[in-house]
Amino acid sequence: MKQKLLTTTCALILTVGTALADQLNLETEHTQWDSGFPVGPIDVAQGGEPDPQLDAREEMALTFIFHIDEDLTEQDVFYEKVPESGEVWRPTGATRDMDVPLYASADPVKHTPLQTENTGPWKKGEPLGITLGEWFSAKGSGTYVCENGEGEVDIVFNNLVPNGNYTMWHDFAVWPPTEPFLGFYDLPFGARDGSENTFVADANGYAVFQRKMTPCLQLSGEQLISELAIAYHSDGKTYGHVPGDFGSVSHVQLYAPLPKRTGL
Repeated sequence: MKQKLLTTTCALILTVGTALADQLNLETEHTQWDSGFPVGPIDVAQGGEPDPQLDAREEMALTFIFHIDEDLTEQDVFYEKVPESGEVWRPTGATRDMDVPLYASADPVKHTPLQTENTGPWKKGEPLGITLGEWFSAKGSGTYVCENGEGEVDIVFNNLVPNGNYTMWHDFAVWPPTEPFLGFYDLPFGARDGSENTFVADANGYAVFQRKMTPCLQLSGEQLISELAIAYHSDGKTYGHVPGDFGSVSHVQLYAPLPKRTGL
């Protein structure tokens, strides 16, 4: 009798759970750590009306920066210390030659932003057609507003790679960081299939990124940092819900750290 009652109860719980999942329209999808390795699945609730109780109005300015602005090494572009050596290195704040040409890496290179001593060398890949000075001339700024559960970003970029294909990412990392650092968890901005995060710079490197999203952006918290980041794709391709191989075809150029949520 007890066994029959337990079986009936478990079946009821399973039925209710399945119905709730159907109601929320949960989808199982994959995402990518910025190490380049896919992880998942994760559950993403889609649809539904914004709940005004979820997000109080927030408005903030967004300023995009380079890795070297936080005393880190640039992660995804490389230069030759010795011309024709076939070996490339990550630029740092101490790299002074702004006329040096930049290259991709021949193979994917894992992001290690907190390991500032990890500057190379790696095998040289394709030339990117720009100099280090041109890379560092890029600028990005804009605004973000969240109200009644709906967010909106309006961002202007200048001096990007001319005619370059770009994607916008919403990144997260545990903070304080683990040892060793696990990396950032990269989600495409907007739709989880990456259909809303692409944009193209014009011949002068100018681009505007304006999007609305529901729900609002997840800001940083007590144990989590959050940021927006743009990646340049030197192969002219984008890769949907993942950024692509860092260093060889995908190159994070600028990012904007997001502040802590109101009240923290």
